[in-house]
Amino acid sequence: MKLMLVDDHQVVRQGIANLLRSMMPAVAITEIDNGQDAVSRYGELRPDVVLLDMGLPDISGLEVARRLRQRWRGAAILFFTMHDELPMVRQALDVGGLGFVSKSCAPEELAEAVKRVAAGQPYIEHPIATRLAMNQERPVDHRLKDMTQREMEVLLMYVRGEGVPGIAERLCVSSKTVSNHLAGLKSKLQVSSSVELIHLAVDAGLIRYGQLEEARRA
Repeated sequence: MKLMLVDDHQVVRQGIANLLRSMMPAVAITEIDNGQDAVSRYGELRPDVVLLDMGLPDISGLEVARRLRQRWRGAAILFFTMHDELPMVRQALDVGGLGFVSKSCAPEELAEAVKRVAAGQPYIEHPIATRLAMNQERPVDHRLKDMTQREMEVLLMYVRGEGVPGIAERLCVSSKTVSNHLAGLKSKLQVSSSVELIHLAVDAGLIRYGQLEEARRA
């Protein structure tokens, strides 16, 4: 089995790679630290599974998945991320993810998820799947239902403390384009200030207040 591991933290990448090699001796792992390289090298590597982090330094995992699925409809993508909020899970599945597990899952569950996705079978970490099935999260704000994938990316980066220039650099667009996205978001979501935008994101479960404090300290 060939696996492309996409994560920008070297220690995390190496730890995951060593763990999977110990549990799946036949796996061949290519480590990649950014989204652009993941997209550009997919055609060369043709992995059976892309193990993909959500937060990457250039383009988000959501955008990587969208681009891969646009060019290679058969790309098998397993999201492996610290973000387990249900709106994020739904976005990951909407852009073509075949599986979703959090970085707090058990090693055995990660290995099982990799095997299932490589076989073309969907896999969602059991607690997350239960929350989806039982709808135990607060209802999704109706204003979020019509958001595009790009709007969701901009919103998430912004409410987590990323400035307009930083968002523009990561998405490979101009600062003016990002500002236009933010203005459009405020109009679509019926809020008048950045503070209201953050409160809406928290209320919708897109980010927790603890994550906001971490973003401010970063």
